[in-house]
Amino acid sequence: MTFDPFGDFATRGYLRNLAKAKDPDIVRRLQHNSFMTGLDEALAKLDGQKQLVYGDVLGTHKVLFEAVFPWAGEDRLTNAAHLAISKGPVLFAYPQDIRRSTDYALERGQDKGFMVAKPGEVMGYLAYGHPFLEGNGRTIMVVHSVLADRAGISIDWAATDKDEYLSALTKEIDRPGKGELDAYLKPFIRKAAAKGGIAANVAAAPGLDGNADNAILGDTRDPALKTRYEAQELKRKQAKES
Repeated sequence: MTFDPFGDFATRGYLRNLAKAKDPDIVRRLQHNSFMTGLDEALAKLDGQKQLVYGDVLGTHKVLFEAVFPWAGEDRLTNAAHLAISKGPVLFAYPQDIRRSTDYALERGQDKGFMVAKPGEVMGYLAYGHPFLEGNGRTIMVVHSVLADRAGISIDWAATDKDEYLSALTKEIDRPGKGELDAYLKPFIRKAAAKGGIAANVAAAPGLDGNADNAILGDTRDPALKTRYEAQELKRKQAKES
């Protein structure tokens, strides 16, 4: 089933892309081209900020994807506030909780000691927030890479395996703070790349051509979905505290 959160796929194409293309493969190529074109600008804007905040995550998405989507830089609370979004077994943050999860990741990620010790946990919170309808993986990888660089490290993304990484990330989202993603990333941690090396490192990461397997589970106001959200949050809280 086509991922159609706006309900206007027939007239405006996949996710209201500016080309009005309906083939997700075409839109993925447009996204990848836009990402590669905007990567240096996005990194330069982040480099100019002493302290990264939620608005910088939104701004990164806008720079990377405004050539494709008119809503680039808008989070799900702005354009899909009542939709429960999932990918495979992962139910992403309730729209009202996107900023809370992202802010927590930014707070921890800007604690250099924490970032060096637990880069996977920081990535897990960024991924759980899933601020956008599309382009999350690339946006948060850019932000995460800047956080890592400021902490004096980098992740050798080119050496990682896409499927193994996503498996560890899924476990991290399900049970935050248990070290699932940190354990996977540990062999790939290096010293910070030379200045200007962040873009090349990010671009070398596997799987950055995007995918189209987001799904709409339903309306977040549905009692059954509200119960599922509450159960998930309780499970994540217990994992974090235990």
